[in-house]
Amino acid sequence: MAELKTGADVLFVLLGAIMVFAMHGGFAFLELGTVRAKNQVNALVKILVDFCVSTVAYFFIGYGLAYGLNFFGNASALAVNDGLGLVRFFFLLTFAAAVPAIVSGGIAERMRFWPQVCASFLLVGLIYPIFEGIAWNGRFGIQAWLQQATGAPFHDFAGSVVVHAVGGWVALAAVLLVGPRSGRYTSQGEINAHPPSNIPFLALGAWMLSVGWFGFNVMSAQDITKISGLVAVNSLMAMAGGTIVALLVGRNDPGFVHNGPLAGLVAVCAGSDLMHPLGALVTGAAAGGLFVTMFTLTQNHWKVDDVLGVWPLHGLCGAWGGVACGIFGSRMLGGLGGVTLASQLGGTALAIGIALAGGGVVYGAIRALVPLRLTPEEEYVGADLTIHRITSTPESDW
Repeated sequence: MAELKTGADVLFVLLGAIMVFAMHGGFAFLELGTVRAKNQVNALVKILVDFCVSTVAYFFIGYGLAYGLNFFGNASALAVNDGLGLVRFFFLLTFAAAVPAIVSGGIAERMRFWPQVCASFLLVGLIYPIFEGIAWNGRFGIQAWLQQATGAPFHDFAGSVVVHAVGGWVALAAVLLVGPRSGRYTSQGEINAHPPSNIPFLALGAWMLSVGWFGFNVMSAQDITKISGLVAVNSLMAMAGGTIVALLVGRNDPGFVHNGPLAGLVAVCAGSDLMHPLGALVTGAAAGGLFVTMFTLTQNHWKVDDVLGVWPLHGLCGAWGGVACGIFGSRMLGGLGGVTLASQLGGTALAIGIALAGGGVVYGAIRALVPLRLTPEEEYVGADLTIHRITSTPESDW
């Protein structure tokens, strides 16, 4: 029975890793559908290359920083327990690689290719594992301190804060350092809109992410005996709440509608194992409204050119998810308990600080060495022709 249990765990975690890996295709198509046609090829290439670079960075550096483990023994040692440790690495890698995928959407259409590849390596190898190790492995004694000070450690079941808030706040630092796209905002205060180039592809990306999210959340248990239907239904309810509110607040805008489920799912990750489904519905609904409101404010009033709105979607909705876990995870509001609002606020604030500082250091250091962005001429031509020498729809020669 023990051998059967181990094999089942390997399959369970492996299936989760595959589902989250497929979500990276969702990131690619979401960006492809949002950017202008002259930058679609670049969106596809970036997500794939960033994932592969993240794999190397996490294998050699990041996983060891977060968990104190490495893969430098012989293959027989790595294959113990049917390679359960290896598939756990694969599963956690798909989470880590989401950080540069999130950042990619914020700095799209004007970031140079190789500086972004270098930034992805540094983020996954050095920055992301700091808070991952704190939250999920008790590194540096911070969880123990929170337990003693507030009565509970910081809780983030599936990464509202560890993955999404960290990625979103790193992206904010990157967006501010790279600057807006050429012509997006004029010196006279005018705003030049760049509408999504392909709504069907944008919708496809949102659907791929939404479906994969059930692996992202449910399989975060990493043990088949701990699988929970509560996590699945809470994810479903948050997705529905986020979509409906984004539809209403966004006035039927398809870009908002298809980002609404993502906002809800981002927010519910942290407390999906604790909340009552009604709490998850409220959490997702609040996230949908938060995304639409802050995306509009960021783009049109603060003039921060975050192309896909990754700071509102991941940074703010992820932070809200960390806080919401402390609210709706409490027994008073129908949750399972074991969390405190004070601990959730403290852990979320720490993640934001690490992400902002880490993103500022990484992109600031790269900018000090090489240009971060394309020249105005290259940006006008588009990243597809400038970097990859081909467009998404090259003219036929027959």
